[in-house]
Amino acid sequence: MDLSTLNDRQREALLYNEGPLLILAGAGSGKTKVVTNKIAYLIENGIQSWKILAITFTNKAAKEMKTRVGKLIDNDIDAMWIGTFHSICLRVLRKNIEVLGYKSNYTIYDRQDQSTLVKDALKDLNLSKDIYSKNSIISQISMMKNEEVSPKEAEAEFKDDIYKLNVAKIYAYYEKKLKENNALDFDDLIIKTVEILRDYKEVRDFYQNKFEYVFVDEYQDTNSIQYKLIKYLAGDDPKLTVVGDNDQSIYKWRGADINNILNFQEDFPGAKIIKLEQNYRSSQKILDTANALIKNNPAKFKKNLWTERKGGSEVSYREFNSSDEESYEISNQILKLNYKGKSFDDMAILYRTNAQSRTFEEKLMREGINYKIVGGLRFYDRAEIKDILAYLKVINNPNDEIALKRIINTPKRGIGDTTVEEIEGYAASHNKSIFEVISSLDESDLNLRSEKSIKAFVSSINLFLERKKDLPLYKLLELVLKETEYVHKLEKEGTVEARGRIDNVNELMSNLMSYPDNYSLEEYLGEMSLLTDLDKTSGNKGVSLMTVHAAKGLEFSIVFLVGMEEGLFPIIRDLEVEEDIEEERRLCYVAVTRAKDLLYISSCKTRFLYGKSTPKLRSRFINEMEEAIENFKGGDEKLLRVINYNDDSKTKTYDSPYREKFKGETYKKSENKKEKPKIQTTINVGDKVSHKIFGKGMVVGKKEKDGDFELVVSFDKKGLKKLMQSFAPLKVEN
Repeated sequence: MDLSTLNDRQREALLYNEGPLLILAGAGSGKTKVVTNKIAYLIENGIQSWKILAITFTNKAAKEMKTRVGKLIDNDIDAMWIGTFHSICLRVLRKNIEVLGYKSNYTIYDRQDQSTLVKDALKDLNLSKDIYSKNSIISQISMMKNEEVSPKEAEAEFKDDIYKLNVAKIYAYYEKKLKENNALDFDDLIIKTVEILRDYKEVRDFYQNKFEYVFVDEYQDTNSIQYKLIKYLAGDDPKLTVVGDNDQSIYKWRGADINNILNFQEDFPGAKIIKLEQNYRSSQKILDTANALIKNNPAKFKKNLWTERKGGSEVSYREFNSSDEESYEISNQILKLNYKGKSFDDMAILYRTNAQSRTFEEKLMREGINYKIVGGLRFYDRAEIKDILAYLKVINNPNDEIALKRIINTPKRGIGDTTVEEIEGYAASHNKSIFEVISSLDESDLNLRSEKSIKAFVSSINLFLERKKDLPLYKLLELVLKETEYVHKLEKEGTVEARGRIDNVNELMSNLMSYPDNYSLEEYLGEMSLLTDLDKTSGNKGVSLMTVHAAKGLEFSIVFLVGMEEGLFPIIRDLEVEEDIEEERRLCYVAVTRAKDLLYISSCKTRFLYGKSTPKLRSRFINEMEEAIENFKGGDEKLLRVINYNDDSKTKTYDSPYREKFKGETYKKSENKKEKPKIQTTINVGDKVSHKIFGKGMVVGKKEKDGDFELVVSFDKKGLKKLMQSFAPLKVEN
């Protein structure tokens, strides 16, 4: 093998094979190259491939690792065990599960199978499916299993909490049925393997003797049960190599324990640690920004990323006045970069939550820019958004049977598929629409078990039909959500997935609130139809849109990191906990280190998110990175002033699709030498005012700021807004 392609630290990691080794691999430092070369080196030097075990987190990573090892050497590597935690455990269980009382032809239950088991449990235990959400129950069972809490232990712990006690009883029923059905769920693949290795010494000895060398990728993402699996497989005198980065531990919410990597030397006495700090991906200016950020986290292992790459563009930061401006200007900058020869495929927009994709998707589509959603669905393809739009379609046209069939039992109201088919058949034979049939059930000869639920559904639709002409779009949606309890039922699920779906519904509310009050439902649905048609034809190439979590492991020439505001990034849902902020900072570090050549960071003074427009504070992470950001612009621009990234021109026409009054208006960029605005004191607290965009309101606060006055205005329909007096188009009403 030619080891000259490795740097000094990489070569040191490859040659050390005497005991446990932790390779602390910084972002872009070539960790996969080190691991694959190390495995190839061992095989080339006489180690049988079947004596090597390599564990990864994804099938993609496992396949890449095996392919790269195969290219390095001529030896047969098919006997080498390389795969995900679950696939490795599957192989162990197929041979050994009978010791636990299962047959070797066991079934693995998927999510749908789990849902059916929980449904049966609710029925047999006489528990309400409205109170005990299946998704929430499955999530809680998974958490207890991974923490090795048995059903009996759960029942004893929660005996004073009736809800949790019933969850524990469902858990007991669930486990009993799994065993009776000779079935395992996905969590069991690791849990049962650990159980066998722990309790059956002969099995444990077999695998410890079989695997002379054990490799584990992304060690910072391991949870407690995965950690135990590694300990049992590695044995008492482990030749164990783990690769990871404490600064990229971002999965606490799904059980990952950063202490596994931080305590490696304590867990494996005599372990050697080698740091990989030379980066092969990003420019030094991007790395300086990442280093400035992550140094604010207390860390047992400090790293300082560096590169031999020369030059590199400044990291740019801009603070926009609104999320609408942010998405508009970023779309503009993407077009400019494309005109200069940069490919759309080399660009990515990274955000903290999926709900943020909506404004960027719409702007990109309007500009004819191809894009793809990575690691998730396009905004208008998400189930919850399709549900809400289906309600709006039925309100607009009750005879839209496709939309009607989607929502008649969404959320669940006890109207099953068989009932819907019976109604549909009756409608066809009587030449009526489904809505006409369910609106006059008393006049039909249908005998339906769910008649009461159907009549309640029709009553709700009739209410929506009655109010649609009187209510603005967002108020109509509010009414739909209240009557159907759509969000309320998601809240009761209490899962991470349900919370994300609620965020998306709230973002749709934000979208509706941006339309004028006199905008009709018919006009809105027409526009949405156009957008979703464009959406379907945008292909799978173009600008990548994704959450930062989804971006882990990827890299792009040009990255736009957006929405850098307190409460959004770092996201703060409950009380602020320092450990959570540290993880958010690591997540931001991951985002920054995805960029190779150009990095643009942005935040907004006000963000229209989750159904309302609210003032936002710049993220603390921006302040931490500020020393490394040379092109730093924020805080000086006034309301409605638009800034272009790296725009040499002095003016910019702002053309927002929802604010026609702005068309053709031009706003000047601020000069380096800021002019002091002329102070006017004619607007005071208590004055009634009107605004071209926000409508009528009252001044409820006023304070001097930077030679101007900041006014807090309570608008009748848009809530509280902070406006600078000298720039805001406010008119005092008599």
